[in-house]
Amino acid sequence: MGLGNWVSAAALSGAACILGASAGALRAQEALSEITVTAEREKKEADAFQSTTQLSGEALQRATSSSLADLLATQPGIAASTFAPGASRPNIRGLDDYRVRIQENGVGSQDVSDFSQDHQVPVDPLTADKVEVIRGPATLRYGNQAIGGVVNAVNNRIPEAMVPNGFAAKIKGGGSSVDSSVDGAASIDASGNNVAIHVDAFARRAGDYRIPGGGVQANTRQQSEGQAIGGSYIFDGGYIGTALQHITSLYHIPGIAESASRTRIDLEQTKWTTKGEWRAPNDKIDAIRFAVGVSDYKHKELGIGGDGVDGLQNTITNKEIEGRIELDHAAVATPFGALTGSWGIQASNRKLGTSGVLGGLLAPTNTDAVGGFAFEQLQLNDTLKLQAAGRIETLTVSGMAATFPANFLPPPDTFTETSATRNFTPMSFSFGLLQSLPWDMVVSLNASRTQRAPAAPELFSRGSDGASGTFVIGNPDLKIETAESVELGLKRTAGQFRFEASIYYTRYLDFIFKQLTGNFCTDVFASCGAAGPLMQVAYGQRDANFRGAEFMAQLDVAPIHDGMFGLDGQFDVVRATFADGSSVPRIAPMRVGGGVWWRSAEWYARLGLLHAFTQNDIAEYETPTNGYNLLKAEVSYTHTFTKIDGGMRDITFGVVGDNLLDERIRNHISFKKAEVLQPGLGVRLFTTLRF
Repeated sequence: MGLGNWVSAAALSGAACILGASAGALRAQEALSEITVTAEREKKEADAFQSTTQLSGEALQRATSSSLADLLATQPGIAASTFAPGASRPNIRGLDDYRVRIQENGVGSQDVSDFSQDHQVPVDPLTADKVEVIRGPATLRYGNQAIGGVVNAVNNRIPEAMVPNGFAAKIKGGGSSVDSSVDGAASIDASGNNVAIHVDAFARRAGDYRIPGGGVQANTRQQSEGQAIGGSYIFDGGYIGTALQHITSLYHIPGIAESASRTRIDLEQTKWTTKGEWRAPNDKIDAIRFAVGVSDYKHKELGIGGDGVDGLQNTITNKEIEGRIELDHAAVATPFGALTGSWGIQASNRKLGTSGVLGGLLAPTNTDAVGGFAFEQLQLNDTLKLQAAGRIETLTVSGMAATFPANFLPPPDTFTETSATRNFTPMSFSFGLLQSLPWDMVVSLNASRTQRAPAAPELFSRGSDGASGTFVIGNPDLKIETAESVELGLKRTAGQFRFEASIYYTRYLDFIFKQLTGNFCTDVFASCGAAGPLMQVAYGQRDANFRGAEFMAQLDVAPIHDGMFGLDGQFDVVRATFADGSSVPRIAPMRVGGGVWWRSAEWYARLGLLHAFTQNDIAEYETPTNGYNLLKAEVSYTHTFTKIDGGMRDITFGVVGDNLLDERIRNHISFKKAEVLQPGLGVRLFTTLRF
């Protein structure tokens, strides 16, 4: 057994042993998901114009999910694709795939999860110290593919500072009854002589999960593991560091045909990242930062083929490199107030393609992108700020363009294909106003016009994707997509009553979407017609309008014993229609929820209910989805030890009950909702030890 596998196995077995003595936990001050108003660089932008949803501490540990999307799925404005337990991608305000960027420590995840719903994001929540969702003008920093939002996982794989007392370690683990799962992770941080080192490993194993009615959802098993090592040189005013990480995962895809063919995906990714920061190099520049990521990703789609043999059906590879450099200039005095800002350049290259006996969903493609961005903020007075942001980007996308019949049906029995190169120059800008109000409230108003270039699979797809159950037809004539948005927000983050509310409206010109055609196929185009295991989908463009609202609040009701009793509530809705009034497909339903909680320095307990309404606003060939009630309860305890050099700092253990009503839940935004139920009643035990 290799060293990396041994470390992963040790982390898993060690966490499982610790779990045997566990039963419920959470540090009180981290009990609730914070209503956070920090931007990605929270040191400089604590009063940013856009909010971020943020989960950290034991809020991550007590979560029952194995993906970032499922972790965030109950937060206002966020849903998850839930295609499979090992493959789920975030949906933010009705937008997903190529409009939502997923990254780790500011560098893209560099996977193929945006390519198809059945593809996993190789960033596991077990390795994250914090997960944040960034919306609004700050997304312009990361590229045109972040038009809908950014999900950023933060960890210490590249240390940015020396470790207090020179050493820290953490072991955590958990297990769930709904899928007989067990998971664990371990990390070590050490520093000395201006050098900081980080090592971590994780592993998880899960069987087919149970569904209401006493059965199981077939073909939902998963297992994954990963290791990382990183280090930094810390100097006065900054750091420079690098990290190497590796992840493998084998997960199964649910569905009628997929279960019969034992469809599963075996992925592997190796990724190298480096980043650094130099603060206040002179009186003109406050900071210079850079980040670079390079990855080699490959996954194999396995299953029983048409010849009856269980083996390799498809292979997808993705080789990607990304780099960014940013500069914060020092404050400039103007007649209107102090002007601060950041400027930066980002460049990337992506080589993506498929091969296999299924005919090849996507011939090799190449995407080059270079962009520049700027953010400027003007402090007009003590209570009023203005912000302006802009980005211009140039992209070159090359591949094989396919031509299909107008009705997407044979004859002829095959499509024609020619090499093609498309060039795009999306340009985006935004303006914002931030005004402080009495009672610690802040109101914000943002207006933006953002553009997104079509991604290679949207242009050049032309074949079967057996794992997702679709036959995908791209459109090589797609144009740039433009979003014109306005958002009004009001928030209060201090005091007895804390809340954040927002309403927004976005008009999309040439909105790119994947539409069911009503046809079905097997593995090749000649088979397309009225029957087949694969749903035929084709990319197209239409003008569309998105509008919605989100609300989240917490109220400290009264002190009880040595803790505080309180209430919380949430609401979110998004309505998306095309210009003719018809519905955009796969939009999450309206939701409302709330809970009661009690927390002290050591204990935390909460009982909460989230109700999703029936979704009847559906597109052509789409079916409605029934509403449901998701009831969740949790209790936890944290014990802090007397400080002893080299000893244990604290231990947290807890229990979480999810879907306690054992509701039959179907996810409206999933392509497999008719065949796949979400997990039924389950109980999770977890624990964390810190040294």
